[in-house]
Amino acid sequence: MPTPLNQSVADSALLMNSLPLGLLRSFVRPQEDQGITPELMADLKVLSRVPGLLVACNYGGTLCEAEGVSNETLPLDSAAVALRALAALPNTHAGIISGRSLRDLAAVSRLPAEVHLVGSHGVEFDMGFAYGQSLATENLLHEVATALSEAVGFEKGVSIVRKPVGVAVRTRPATQDVVERVTYKAQHIAIQYGLYFIVDGTVLDLTVEEPAKGKALEQLRSRLGVTAALYAGDAESDERALATLRGPDLGLHVGPGDTTAAHTIPDPEAFARVLALLFELRRSWLFGEDAVGLERHSMIGNGTSTALLTPDAKVCWMSHPLPDSGSLFAHILGGEPAGHFSIEPVKPSAVLAQRYVDNTMIVETRWADVTVTDYLEPAPDGITSLVRVLSGNGTARVVFAPRPDYASAPFNMEIRGDEIHVVGTSDPIILSAPGVEFTITSDSRHATATAEVYLGSGPVVLNLRCGDTESAPPDPDGEPARRAAVGQSSREWVKSLRLPAIKTSLVRRSALVLKSLVHQPTGAVLAAPTTSLPEGIGGTRNWDYRYCWLRDASMTVNALVGLGSTEEAEGFLGWLGRILENAPGPEWLHPLYSVTGAPLSTEAIVDSLPGYAGSRPVRIGNAADHQVQLDVFGPIAELIHDLAERRGFLPDDHWFLMEQMAHAVIARWHEPDHGIWEARKPPRHHVYSKVMCWVTLDRAVRTAGLHGRMPHADWAGTAETIRDEVLREGWDSSVASYTVAYDSPDLDAAVLHIGLSGLLDVRDQRFLDTVTAVERELRVGPTVFRYRYDDGLPGLEGGFHICTTWLIEAYLAVGRLDDALELFNRLVALFGPTGLLPEEYDPGTETHLGNHPQAYSHLGFIRCAQLLELNLAKADVE
Repeated sequence: MPTPLNQSVADSALLMNSLPLGLLRSFVRPQEDQGITPELMADLKVLSRVPGLLVACNYGGTLCEAEGVSNETLPLDSAAVALRALAALPNTHAGIISGRSLRDLAAVSRLPAEVHLVGSHGVEFDMGFAYGQSLATENLLHEVATALSEAVGFEKGVSIVRKPVGVAVRTRPATQDVVERVTYKAQHIAIQYGLYFIVDGTVLDLTVEEPAKGKALEQLRSRLGVTAALYAGDAESDERALATLRGPDLGLHVGPGDTTAAHTIPDPEAFARVLALLFELRRSWLFGEDAVGLERHSMIGNGTSTALLTPDAKVCWMSHPLPDSGSLFAHILGGEPAGHFSIEPVKPSAVLAQRYVDNTMIVETRWADVTVTDYLEPAPDGITSLVRVLSGNGTARVVFAPRPDYASAPFNMEIRGDEIHVVGTSDPIILSAPGVEFTITSDSRHATATAEVYLGSGPVVLNLRCGDTESAPPDPDGEPARRAAVGQSSREWVKSLRLPAIKTSLVRRSALVLKSLVHQPTGAVLAAPTTSLPEGIGGTRNWDYRYCWLRDASMTVNALVGLGSTEEAEGFLGWLGRILENAPGPEWLHPLYSVTGAPLSTEAIVDSLPGYAGSRPVRIGNAADHQVQLDVFGPIAELIHDLAERRGFLPDDHWFLMEQMAHAVIARWHEPDHGIWEARKPPRHHVYSKVMCWVTLDRAVRTAGLHGRMPHADWAGTAETIRDEVLREGWDSSVASYTVAYDSPDLDAAVLHIGLSGLLDVRDQRFLDTVTAVERELRVGPTVFRYRYDDGLPGLEGGFHICTTWLIEAYLAVGRLDDALELFNRLVALFGPTGLLPEEYDPGTETHLGNHPQAYSHLGFIRCAQLLELNLAKADVE
């Protein structure tokens, strides 16, 4: 059963849940009460987002008020809670490097094992150290202790304590004149015996070992494999550790005195608040800033660009100029530091509704006194035009925080009249905002423009244009006319569709989603507009879907053909023809391409983004590009067949493509491959892939017969050979089902296509048994999982909506209408409030997962609605 967190994250969550975080958060007060400067806040934000973090500090004078021998030297409650909480976070470590002996430090601090303790000014890492000293050292320290007792032991407020490598003189209760006198005598004794003399707050240390807090910090860094460190201290010995800091490291000096640290804070209470703040910042970075459910996001699109909106009208994802280009806003993957474009009422109020304007991709978000209308306007190729219209009778706050190229590209902002120009990026970015007075601020790394806009005098239009070297031209007709034109174009297209009577509004919305995933300039089709939205919260199954998979794209445009729209299929087949012109042969087609047809770059990881709800890594590119997936030819052949059947004629170029697909199958059908699910394991003879190879040749033969073309002589015979092999080798009697691959007992929902494709009669007992096995082993409540076997990847995932639709189809194929209706209605209940579906669903945690919105999910739903309409009509007749 899938779980929302992988084990390491789950363990961390349990540890954090055991901590009094309410107490911890009570210490995160407004900055002006903490002595935390804007510069320190900016550095803490940077530090909180490093992949691996070490938080280390001195003990007395840093975690507690001063050194001493009483329980007053316990760390402040808030500091102890914060250290424990930090140590419980993934990829985060805490440590204390103190002048105290390790035994004394462990006893008095009472901190758990998760906090690394180092004693004796950085030389004592384990308890055995104290027992490894030579007899000569022991004798020397005995003499030093005796000399100190005779010289200063009688002084009031002074105590002498033996340590494994030294002797300490504690002077905390003593008067100033006593401290001065004792310090002088102790230093003289240190010189006499050749020892190091260290003043550590109210403690004087005479030690045989050179202070090594710097070396200890370096050793902890190396041992823990961290990316950056925070070190805080109050004593002279801490300067050695501070001197080792570099890069994104952060040094803090606690209390008065000279220091090389970048920042000084007044006292241990202030440091405790810094720790609490760092915990909150890092927790948000690791686990997401109150991540909004994926299904609650709405998409806008114009056939070239797409963007995602949260339920409160925050633009949380948009890339430019191509779907797989770097992001401009990536809030969904990294919170505020990753970029967003937000609008909200100044007077706090709840969102009343978010909806699509009927039959369009225009989204309206409404509060009591503010309404935001968002759409992407058609623009010349290479230009993205996002229009945001603010209306109502209240005052709106606008926050424009672009963060180009996944928040890694440097830039500046300039106000030029009614425009904000983002300067220093590869493409021009201009926000046109007539009548809006913005203020630009910077956190020393990124600029943000903010404004408050009174709407009582009429609507305010914000137009973000990316890639346009010129300002927006004058608009004599005004924004309402432009919006009306966008809406009219969409409505006319919807009017041309033949929609089923079953859940018509959701089918219509699904069709609009699929059309928005078509990249009109090229004809390519996106699997989804997003990257790295996780298949399991906290897991690593986070993939980039902003590409054109031959399989997914064929199925997407074929779903639109089934609704009566053929333009998208024509565009895709034209795109595929151009791909083939540059391929060494159809059998060498890649499973996926960029929308431009270019090969994909190497799959990479963006370490600076924490991922949705802390699910990392965030990936750019997709390694499946290098896989062999022999099933891709089947959906293409089926598309060509269905399109020709719908239109009543078959163009020569489409027949040429069909011949190419058949040629590819003849050449390679007998090979093992990686399969539809792109398992990162050695190739196998996948049953679904073989079925799709059969589909390719079967549809080629059928198309030839229907349209007077001459099939190749080996098509029919090879199709029969494939069929016989699949029926023989794909069956596993131990599970009474067709399985994922030859010689494997593992189930796979994709094998339902052995009947759905027509290869095996749906009345055959073997198909009936396969449907039963998939239902029994892979269905959980409203969803169906792809499989349960080890696919070579860590982590878990949810059920796949397209697998759910396949089981609904299978129920209908075998005459189980009631079961099909029941599962279909449960799928309907999973749609988001504006009618969108992500890729997956975890029934155990009731969490929506995967890239959003997903073409697979919506095309499968359309198919089921159409089949249910036919079956219900048939049942009524009977």
